Amino acid sequence: MISSTDPDFRVCQIDFNTLLEIQAEAEVQGWATRWTSADALRSQVRADISFLQSMMREERGGVVRTYRCLLLFSATESGEAGGVATIDISPARLESLDRLDRDPDVRKAFARMFSLALGGVSTVSKR
Repeated sequence: MISSTDPDFRVCQIDFNTLLEIQAEAEVQGWATRWTSADALRSQVRADISFLQSMMREERGGVVRTYRCLLLFSATESGEAGGVATIDISPARLESLDRLDRDPDVRKAFARMFSLALGGVSTVSKR
């Protein structure tokens, strides 16, 4: 697991085309965590900005082979609601993405936000 204090913790904003490229690379490489196809991705993810957070490293022989990332996205069938899924990404690709998490306090805040999203968020009526 990657902690918000680890050097390879990242939160990145990506566009839909970048997500499709990540999906294509995952398909070619045969990585386990991806959509079954680009069409399957398109059926669930709205063509909009998404957010990616590195979550886990897959290492082989002490070398990081892939990063498993959380993806927070606008869902196609949920009105204004979003979705959270995981996707594998190469170290080179992750390194190439623009980071949003440069400040330590911001890193902690993003980590908490992704944790809440992963656990499920719902609208709550105030009492």
